[in-house]
Amino acid sequence: MTAARAGEEQGFAVLWRALNPLVLRYLRVVVGDAAEDVASETWLQVARDFDRFTGGPAEFRGWLFRIARHRGIDARRRAGRNREDPVETVDAGPVAPDAAAEMIEGEETAWALRRIAALPIDQAEAVMLRVVAGLDVATTARVLGKRAGAVRIATMRGLRRLAADPQVRDRVAESPRREAAEEV
Repeated sequence: MTAARAGEEQGFAVLWRALNPLVLRYLRVVVGDAAEDVASETWLQVARDFDRFTGGPAEFRGWLFRIARHRGIDARRRAGRNREDPVETVDAGPVAPDAAAEMIEGEETAWALRRIAALPIDQAEAVMLRVVAGLDVATTARVLGKRAGAVRIATMRGLRRLAADPQVRDRVAESPRREAAEEV
């Protein structure tokens, strides 16, 4: 962070490499396919406002996810205003997969993110920030603009809902069978 604050490109690159995968995962739940665009907007704002940031690594993570959340809210608003009904659907054929995205997000991660995204938005955001991004309750509360108790409850309800999800239960039941098959 010191190097990034001093304006060193390498310092900022280290922050981006360490935190962008978490930001992308969070945004995939919040804005879906627009996650990469919103992440770019997030990092642009971070770069623009970094000189005004004060605090350590934990505060930086909270600040980063607060920016990501606000950019995500803006993207959802824009999408709601700019809805278009396509006159004609054009099949462009298969799209080559993005190698970086495939590397970051394997099949298991994508499946888990889809399950989390199926939760109500307050629960999905709380689970993503607390469990996936690893933010503490106080920081998550600041990011979401809620009280700590509300964050705890939303996280708990989201995790309970995930535990009761039939797809999650089936996947967990299959896990020991899959591991046994891999050992053979």
